[in-house]
Amino acid sequence: QVQLVESGGGLVNPGGSLRLSCAASGFAFSDARLAWVRQSPGKNFEWVSHSAPGQMTPMYSDSVKGRFTISRDNAKNTLYLQMNNLKPEDAGTYYCQWEQYRGQGTQVTVSS
Repeated sequence: QVQLVESGGGLVNPGGSLRLSCAASGFAFSDARLAWVRQSPGKNFEWVSHSAPGQMTPMYSDSVKGRFTISRDNAKNTLYLQMNNLKPEDAGTYYCQWEQYRGQGTQVTVSS
């Protein structure tokens, strides 16, 4: 069955960095369009970025463009999200998503 397992979240000061990972199994990872989405308390899910096979330039939401970088290692079936210059408004639970599937999420807290 499809499994998506996120990790790498934590508490970081504003301006700090985190690298999230998503280990995937149960589907053809190298052929998959994969996304990172996040949810802050009391808010809807927000699309952050996605990576698709053959896509020359990954897509980012305006709120994270220039600070976040999505990448993938098809040999390891793992999706990454490098997050730099984190802001308090980046806090929330981050999920990787393939089609309708999401993992359990990893919590990101940005606070001094």
